[in-house]
Amino acid sequence: MTTITTWALARVLRDRNSALYLAGVVVSGFGTSALWLASGVWVKDLTGSDGLAALCMLAMWAPTLAGPLLGTLADRTRRKPLLIGANLLLAALLLTLFTVDSPDRLWLLFAVLFVYGAAGVVHDAAESALVAGAVPAPLLGDFNGLRMTATEGMKLLAPLAGAGVYAAYGGASVALLDAVTFVVATGLYACLRVRESTPEPPADGWRARTAEGARHLWTHPRLRPLVLAGGTTMLFAGLNGALIYAVIDGLGHAPAYSGVLYAVQGAGSVAIGLLSGPALRRLGERRFAAYGIALTALATSLRAIPSDPVALACSAAIGAGLPCVLIAALTAVQRETPDALLGRTSATANTLLFTPNVIGLAAGAALVELLDVRLLSAATGLALLVSAPAALQSAASSSRTATKSPSDANPA
Repeated sequence: MTTITTWALARVLRDRNSALYLAGVVVSGFGTSALWLASGVWVKDLTGSDGLAALCMLAMWAPTLAGPLLGTLADRTRRKPLLIGANLLLAALLLTLFTVDSPDRLWLLFAVLFVYGAAGVVHDAAESALVAGAVPAPLLGDFNGLRMTATEGMKLLAPLAGAGVYAAYGGASVALLDAVTFVVATGLYACLRVRESTPEPPADGWRARTAEGARHLWTHPRLRPLVLAGGTTMLFAGLNGALIYAVIDGLGHAPAYSGVLYAVQGAGSVAIGLLSGPALRRLGERRFAAYGIALTALATSLRAIPSDPVALACSAAIGAGLPCVLIAALTAVQRETPDALLGRTSATANTLLFTPNVIGLAAGAALVELLDVRLLSAATGLALLVSAPAALQSAASSSRTATKSPSDANPA
């Protein structure tokens, strides 16, 4: 498997467009992860409020709920200019944060973070659609796995860099760093060699166009089970994430120990990102997703055991198992969706995949105050374990239905 992975990595990096995309992901991901940490610390320092600091993440995540609507923008214009324009817009907006020096100017920080999140939804939809045409189809699984590796790798490194820059020069300097990364990513995207035709003017209203992505996901026999399984997994992953500090209390550590567990989890995600391309080719999308869900479920249940080695092993296993269904679902969306629908379908899939995570976090935060963390961990793992074979069975039955022609159901 190591030889196959190395070969796949080399194939992706030898492809010009794939290499440029991955470089852009690394650069912009570094800036985003640095700002993600610094914005909360910045608000905390200015106000002393934990609640206001937490609103930074909410401001960035809230636009995901409008994914189906925002994704239509990626189907209304050429994707490469849209990516470049979104990056330059964010670079300019981030420079306005140099004026945030007191609590009464925090509204500007929250406004920029909200626009940042909305532009990120459009950016992800356009990028996913453009990747499907710019990266050779046999490399899509490898590319998406390496993209996951790059993103998780930046989450391990960039927050430390962002914290250092913030401590030395303040929050505005972190914003400047992020703006520079967007400009560099713009240069990389400008070097992509893609041919795009201007989309035809839409014949339907915006409501009909917005619904087309959801309709495609719901009626597609392979995409619907994968996206539903992914959303269910992220729901329970959010619930599990809310238990982290209760788990740490059971281990007898300070809250700062969460940094160790998150680092180990990130390392697991980096590893599976490198292996995902060969694994997708060997197992197929639905089995790869189901095995990842099962691994995540087992690790979630075992977190009920108050042991440091077990907790570390479970974090690594969750980091390796959780991305499987996301990589499988997003790769399938790219492969199975017509280009004209790909922007809004990708954005809708992202909404269905990641919004349940926020719901799970909220539910977990309430339940952990009422129930024993060991019971919650075991129950969460069991629910996930049930959903893995359900996803397999649903996908298999859908595939059997898809092999039949319309005349099978209506011989006349």
